[in-house]
Amino acid sequence: MESVSIVPASLAERIPLPDEALTARMLAKAREGFDRKIVVLDDDPTGVQTVHDLSVYTDWRCETLESGLAEEGTMFFVLTNSRGFSQQETECAHREIAENLLAASEKTSVPFLLVSRGDSTLRGHYPMETETLRQTLEEHSSVRYDGEIVMPYFKEGGRLTIGNVHYVQTGDCLTPAGLTEFAQDTTFAYNASNLLDWCEERTGGHYTARDMTAISLEELRALDYDAILQKLMAVKGFGKVIVNAAEDRDVEVFTAALLEAVKQGKEFLIRSAAGLVRVLGNVDHRPLLKREELRGTDTGVGGLVVVGSHVKKTTEQLECLLNAGLELCPICFDAESAFTSGGLEKERDRVLMEAERAMRGGKTAVVYTSRRVLRTRENDAQGNLNLSVRISEALTSMVGELTVRPAFLIAKGGITSSDVGIRALGVHRAWVMGQVAPGVPVWRTGEESKFPGLSYVIFPGNVGGVTTLRDIVAMLLMP
Repeated sequence: MESVSIVPASLAERIPLPDEALTARMLAKAREGFDRKIVVLDDDPTGVQTVHDLSVYTDWRCETLESGLAEEGTMFFVLTNSRGFSQQETECAHREIAENLLAASEKTSVPFLLVSRGDSTLRGHYPMETETLRQTLEEHSSVRYDGEIVMPYFKEGGRLTIGNVHYVQTGDCLTPAGLTEFAQDTTFAYNASNLLDWCEERTGGHYTARDMTAISLEELRALDYDAILQKLMAVKGFGKVIVNAAEDRDVEVFTAALLEAVKQGKEFLIRSAAGLVRVLGNVDHRPLLKREELRGTDTGVGGLVVVGSHVKKTTEQLECLLNAGLELCPICFDAESAFTSGGLEKERDRVLMEAERAMRGGKTAVVYTSRRVLRTRENDAQGNLNLSVRISEALTSMVGELTVRPAFLIAKGGITSSDVGIRALGVHRAWVMGQVAPGVPVWRTGEESKFPGLSYVIFPGNVGGVTTLRDIVAMLLMP
């Protein structure tokens, strides 16, 4: 692990931000004549955590992509859930997505700009996803990609890139990502915090740090638009472009240059977190959702909270919720039952019975996996991923077996929330309502789903403060 000091969260404040009005005019001018639909491939359902009033689809059939391209809005999401896939499944899915997207674009005559939305703490199948997309799109079209934008900035979650180093904010401190628990992920572990080094590490040295392009905070905040544009115009050979950002205004300046470069003929694939997505799609900020927007008629039935994520932040939030004195029924799903033949199915049935009893009695059931992180005997990345997926599928299949509609539904964790949405609820198309807390999105489920029109809160495992989960549940329980 590299040796990088923890630094104060004010690190970026020494570089003054550019004038807000001037930045807005620059971005508005760059949008003129930009006619591409922005298609965001989301590796788990949390990527909509900065946007609202748009569609998210849960499959990538040609007809689905045609529907997305034909929508009036500037952007739509496709949930791939690939963070829960094997490498082989990921490659297959992204090849199919690229082929179908090309066919849909040709049929609708709508050009696209493709974004691979990944984790702001650098976990996921990178560079597998964007490499597969690039190879497939180039194989089946005349497009040749000049570069790849790498920008994991996500302000709401405290993910900032300063001096090419990606940080995770906790309180008043910024910790280099390579020194956090996320870098020790059982499937997607990494060492580097400097994004140039991280790209070199993840690509196995195929792309070297010295050959990459970096867009600095100094350039962005000096509004050095011409220099940034020149850098983008010079990128070739699918070169990596590392973009620093600590505020949304940094993103706006870069987006203006990126849109202009694309209009001038450059082709880029984008690997980003949710911070770039909102600005790129021209989505404005909206107030946080309130209880009356999230709950329908009170039927006397309780809500349901499903917690699968094992990161430290989630465990702290869960403990805070359970100790809050609210009308809750805690139910622990014993994940270690996975090591017994038929154990997960038996545990699922037990938890389902207890959860339904609680909800019918007007209490909110909080179903959570036992907190110890489990590993296979071999402790290999793919085996650990398969184990996590098996546990998540068993946990979330409980939702699919419900015979009572919950007053509200919250799922905590990326794989968990995806399995609940796709497998348990059967959502094909959802409407993104907005956020119930910073970085915590809410879907309105479609008519085809198990519970049509349900407000479904998708709570990322690595987002929020200690009290955030408690505060959301308390708000939803208010009379």
